[in-house]
Amino acid sequence: MDPTEEQQQPPAPAPPPAPASTLPDAPDRETMEAIRRRRLEKLGGGPGSSGSGANSPSATSPTSGTPTSGTPVPSEREKASPIVPIANRSQINITPSPSTTPRDKAASSLISEELGSKRRASELEGSPSGAPAPPRNKTPAREETFEDYADRILGSIFRVSVDATRTKDVHGHKLAFLPNLSQELTDEVAPLKLSQDRLEEAIMEAATEYPKDRPLFEYLLGCWKRVVRTLKALRNPSPQKEGLLKEARRLCFSNCIFALTMPELFSRDANPVQDSLVPYLLKEVENENGLCMDFIAEAVSRFDEDDTIAPLFTKAMVDISSKLSTMSMNDDYKPYVNALKTYARYAPLVNELAAHPCFQMAQSAPGIEKNTLLGPFFRISPLQPEVAAVYFAGPRTMDPRHIATSQSALQMTLSAHQADLRDIINAFIRASNQTRNKVLDWFAYIMNVNHKRRAMQHDPREVSSDGFMINITVILDCLCEPFMDSTFSKVGRIDINYFRRNPRIDIKDETKLNADQAQSDKFYSTKVDGDNNFITEVFFLTLAAHHYGSEATNAKLKSLDREIKHFEKNIALMEAERPKIMSRPTQLRQLDEALKKYTAFLEASMSLRMCISGVSLEQKMQARSLQFMRYVTVWLLRVASGTEYTPEKSLQLPLPASQPEAFRCLPEYALQDIVDNFKFVFREVPQVIVNAVGDELIALCITFLESSEYVKNPYLKSSLITLLYQGTWPRYHLSKGFLGELMTSTKFANQYLLYAVMKFYIECELTENGFYDKFNIRYEIFQIIKCVWVNDHYRQQLVQSSKSNRSFFVRFVNLLMNDATYVLDEGLGKFPKIHEFQVKLKDPSLSQQDREKIEEELREAETRATSFMQLANETVGMMRLFTTTLSEAFTMPEIVQRLAGMLDYNLDMLTGPKSKNLKVENPEKYHFSPKTLLPEIADIYLNLGSSPAFVEAVAGDGRSYKDSTMQQTAQILRGKHLKDEHEVRAWEALCEKFRKAKEILEQAELDFDDAPAEFEDPIMGILMTDPVILPSKHVVDRSTITQHLLSDPKDPYTRQPMGIEDVVPAAELRERIERWKEEKLVEARRGREEKLAEVVGQGGEESVRGEFLVVSSLHV
Repeated sequence: MDPTEEQQQPPAPAPPPAPASTLPDAPDRETMEAIRRRRLEKLGGGPGSSGSGANSPSATSPTSGTPTSGTPVPSEREKASPIVPIANRSQINITPSPSTTPRDKAASSLISEELGSKRRASELEGSPSGAPAPPRNKTPAREETFEDYADRILGSIFRVSVDATRTKDVHGHKLAFLPNLSQELTDEVAPLKLSQDRLEEAIMEAATEYPKDRPLFEYLLGCWKRVVRTLKALRNPSPQKEGLLKEARRLCFSNCIFALTMPELFSRDANPVQDSLVPYLLKEVENENGLCMDFIAEAVSRFDEDDTIAPLFTKAMVDISSKLSTMSMNDDYKPYVNALKTYARYAPLVNELAAHPCFQMAQSAPGIEKNTLLGPFFRISPLQPEVAAVYFAGPRTMDPRHIATSQSALQMTLSAHQADLRDIINAFIRASNQTRNKVLDWFAYIMNVNHKRRAMQHDPREVSSDGFMINITVILDCLCEPFMDSTFSKVGRIDINYFRRNPRIDIKDETKLNADQAQSDKFYSTKVDGDNNFITEVFFLTLAAHHYGSEATNAKLKSLDREIKHFEKNIALMEAERPKIMSRPTQLRQLDEALKKYTAFLEASMSLRMCISGVSLEQKMQARSLQFMRYVTVWLLRVASGTEYTPEKSLQLPLPASQPEAFRCLPEYALQDIVDNFKFVFREVPQVIVNAVGDELIALCITFLESSEYVKNPYLKSSLITLLYQGTWPRYHLSKGFLGELMTSTKFANQYLLYAVMKFYIECELTENGFYDKFNIRYEIFQIIKCVWVNDHYRQQLVQSSKSNRSFFVRFVNLLMNDATYVLDEGLGKFPKIHEFQVKLKDPSLSQQDREKIEEELREAETRATSFMQLANETVGMMRLFTTTLSEAFTMPEIVQRLAGMLDYNLDMLTGPKSKNLKVENPEKYHFSPKTLLPEIADIYLNLGSSPAFVEAVAGDGRSYKDSTMQQTAQILRGKHLKDEHEVRAWEALCEKFRKAKEILEQAELDFDDAPAEFEDPIMGILMTDPVILPSKHVVDRSTITQHLLSDPKDPYTRQPMGIEDVVPAAELRERIERWKEEKLVEARRGREEKLAEVVGQGGEESVRGEFLVVSSLHV
């Protein structure tokens, strides 16, 4: 037996109907009939009849012919008078939906009512509390009839009654009396009971009489939930009861829709506030007043039958989006997001929403956030200014711990919100192909109208906000996660022909990797057939999102830092002015107003800076971003090399001379985003990269440094050096950083790294990089080389390079010397000025104005000295490193003279008479440490001292070489214990060689002091040994033009490009010079042979003569 039928109490006999005069006014019968007809037309008259079969009264009446006690027997006239049936009424099929567990008291009471639980004996009337019930005669309980069940259950569901004496149900809920229906039943001499046949009239009357100041949908939704709970509580119900409840559910839902779409059916005026699903969608589905999942599922199932339902739901979500557009994360935004999450569970609803005009309408960049349907949901972010001001209130006084706590709180809040956005977008993507395309179009539109976000200067009011763009980037990263596996197995699915196949992303005005606008336009004008797959679409959307979204926001940190410094500086200046105007109230008031304004700007900038930093430092977000950039890295190398490269496969360099057009015409940000993202992570969030870096990053940097012609932008190429350098920063347990060990040990790096960085060391001299930028780049190159120098393979490679590619190595060493000369001169040259300024500032009689001026000049000099001395230390250190390994390469004719002159000049600055000008207060502040610099320069001398060419070059330096300086250096090295005794003695022996060679060269100069003018180099004023004719027809010595071309590949007279291969030997002139020299030497040879033998070294007569000839031929 159905548990709902057990122990049911029989209903009390129906009382006689109330007199008609006591009933309230109600619509007459004709009006009711007209309304009923309209409703039947709306329902559509589908198949099935609720008034026949098992559900009809005849089928549910007791088998006994005797009427039930208390039920009036109709007269013959009443039998003949037909009651208007609700027959042949259409029934709408209900699609089953997930059940919801009732949690409120009303649900519990209704279920207990259906279960028909027995009353306890202690609760019986007349029984004292707690006392046993008195014995009574047991009378068999009468089984509840279907009519009684229907009256009871329908009354409890709809909270109505046709019996004036029945004002409450068995659980105490008030029941509304329906006088019109009650009168009809009385007139028909029918039982005063609710029935399936008369249910529609009951609902109609109850809805019509519902208070007009309250939403009718609220009442009908409650009825719907009660009937659904009743259906779910049934266990093995009879067909009659199940049919009754299903009909009640059908009518209840239909009237819910009518209440919102046709309120005039219930004698109500249209009310946009009440006639909306918005308040109910904003409540949780478990809330008694919220839309439950069963209701939404029922609505979705009726889309094909009732074309008013879908627009009703769509309009509600549009209204919710519109309301959310005025809110921030400070407000109660969560119900709005939850409403869309609930909504998005149903694909038909999502499809209808995507088809709405406001899903994607033409908008300005900032307008997208407020006026498109999804925009307000993505707009919610801690980066909204009013939210940042709450998280970081009083930023000037916040301690680091408080800042970290606030950043952690906003990260958790934002992560939860982004998880909701991810679920919503996934639902849209999976709903249908049409909806998926609508979403992709929406994302692409955002990218295409936000190009200005990467401009150097832009108005924030003309672009989308940072918070909105960060959310877009994160969600697109999430869409990429399914195909970003660690083995890069799906990277081949990314189609390089995307931009030639009606792409969603517009790159027309973007700088290309290695093509100008005309080349790019021509390439992309040739279209490719076919459609882009989903992976390709999402890949390029995400790449653009990083460029215009997260990377643009990260770049904003630098501008905020500048703003903060600017405001702090101005506030400090204004505060300094306050004592001067204390006696002038008007000016003081103006100062206070300006100070207040600047302080507000400062705090807003500081709050936003802390907020952006907090958002950007979220580790899960950066981990996803990093994984995406690894995929871009591998894909880019595959495109450039034309291979199926993955980190497990080798890559051959250099890349093909013929560059793939598809690679050349890619937007530059395809490479720029990788570099910027990794640099940010290395610097700000290193913890996420510990296990996330593979060989592909090193391969990317080395490949485009070695084959640098593949990338047009010199700044982009230099950023590859910066990326490698930052990868060597010590982190955690990694003394060489995240990339140091990989660069030291991996086969690819061992094979190509050294040549690649040395090549760019040369290249940055000739590119458009700023003059001072090249020193920063070279500083970073030094750090990379020092990091990997422990591997002997690199030393052997350097020796081999100096022999096999001599011209390349000569250019490298020449530039190394140029840098050392310049940075040492600039760095050491600032110390006399600094010393002078420091002395002046000690003068107490100095005026305030003069003091401020001198302080400003001192700060400028200190900044430059610090920068250049840091570069000088690294340059000298690199020369010491290289000369230790391959001294022969530094004594080649093209190099040795300039190297000797540079060393002599700086040694004289450090230990000669000029050294007293280098004394400044706190020299360590400027990275100036003579005790470190001097021994390194001495090491370079000692490394090269075994070369006769170097000895002669030092001795022949007429500008800076002084024997007294050499002796003073020996005293300092010994006295300050900068070198051990063995090395000091080696230095003294080398100095003796210099002194003796100087004597010989001085004598040689006397021999050739009367050389004809045509034998002398017109640039250097030296006697030519190998004269050559330039393209401009001028004659110079080969060594002179060789040195010139190392730094400047142009004719020194006409400034036209040229190379060493363009010179023509002046053979006839050379022969004349040689004959003249031989004649001059013969005259003095015999008198010096014995003396030379004693100076240069041990050996016979022939070796002495040979040494003299070498000295003479190399003399300048």
